[in-house]
Amino acid sequence: MGTLSYEKNNHVALLTIQKPPANALSSALIKDIDQKLDEIENDAGIKAILLRGEGKFFSAGADIKEFTSLQYASDYQSLSENGQSVFDRIEHFSIPVIAAIHGAALGGGLELAMSCHIRFVTESAKLGLPELTLGIIPGFAGTQRLPQYVGTAKAFEMTLSGTPISGSEAYSYGLANQVVSDDEIFDEAFKLAEKIASKSKQTINHIMRLIPYTKSDKFNNGAQEEAKAFGEIFGSDDAKEGIQAFLEKRKPNFQDR
Repeated sequence: MGTLSYEKNNHVALLTIQKPPANALSSALIKDIDQKLDEIENDAGIKAILLRGEGKFFSAGADIKEFTSLQYASDYQSLSENGQSVFDRIEHFSIPVIAAIHGAALGGGLELAMSCHIRFVTESAKLGLPELTLGIIPGFAGTQRLPQYVGTAKAFEMTLSGTPISGSEAYSYGLANQVVSDDEIFDEAFKLAEKIASKSKQTINHIMRLIPYTKSDKFNNGAQEEAKAFGEIFGSDDAKEGIQAFLEKRKPNFQDR
């Protein structure tokens, strides 16, 4: 069974994450996203994509249990680089991707949402990068994308504290395009997808190609450094302690090594 469903509604592709209970971001989900993008890319009728999560969350984080199954720094670096590659593909995709975020977009879930072009959030949704509370760091270019939306000062605060912000706060900081009520999130996001899909596909494709030119080349260098650091940090005692504490639902006892 896949982790991602795909259906078409006129010229809009609906992608729904189906990995209960938390819709955790796993390597299998990342692979499924990549494969669905292949399908969409080969469908001339699709002009917009709506990405959402089934159940209580958009995506409440990365699959920590999968992380614990890896052994070497190179494995973790490869995991990071693979996720970054797919998220970079989303960001530079020829068709706009709208993320409809309810419940939570945390860790890898927020990194996925930040790679999308437009974000709708519910007022009560929680968005954040809580990796440091586990003794690890973001690995899917979160350290590079978050400052572009909220500024460096807020990005430092959010990543260093690990404290998530609400959907309303995300909107005020520029992380979200629109904030809506819980029962309207999918309908409102779909309305925008339909409005976009009413345009000529040629014009859509050109806009999707042109706007990313505003991004600095330093982003790629920073993402590469993040992947390297992601691999290195998993060899630390604090990373092992932080993940074990998370799995045991207790407070970690970091020794700074």
